[in-house]
Amino acid sequence: MNPRIQVEHPITEMVTGVDLIQAQLEIAAGKPLAIKQDDISLNGHSIECRINAEDPLTFIPSPGTVIAFHAPGGIGVRWDSHLYAGYTVPPYYDSMIGKLITWGSTRHQALARMHTALNELTIEGIATNVPLLQRILEDEGFREGGQSIHYLQEKVLGQKD
Repeated sequence: MNPRIQVEHPITEMVTGVDLIQAQLEIAAGKPLAIKQDDISLNGHSIECRINAEDPLTFIPSPGTVIAFHAPGGIGVRWDSHLYAGYTVPPYYDSMIGKLITWGSTRHQALARMHTALNELTIEGIATNVPLLQRILEDEGFREGGQSIHYLQEKVLGQKD
């Protein structure tokens, strides 16, 4: 059993409407699980982009102070982060500084919302992988789906084994 919550849990929450963190805390407090498997249904599509403080070409971490910050919002958009203007990203930990999650009734709608949300996201003072994520979302092959684990290496970075 893996009792820890996974970084991708917002995807499950968006398509099921179930708050996994709330359920986990209630179970830890000794309460019974409030839902049954039959109560859960999948609705729509969701996409998560991990926003990292790193150079979008070299993937080298980019610690430093965030001088300007604006989170995206709107219907079907979720931003999970501790980030704020004035926050100093330390060099000692994982470079993930936020998760941007979108939901749509179709994959196309979820992708369109993510495209808009990435364009609305403002993080200044440090380098982030947002430009790379924008390039990925603009790739027709990615939008159509069915990519392999080699997608990033081959299509975006232009490298082959």
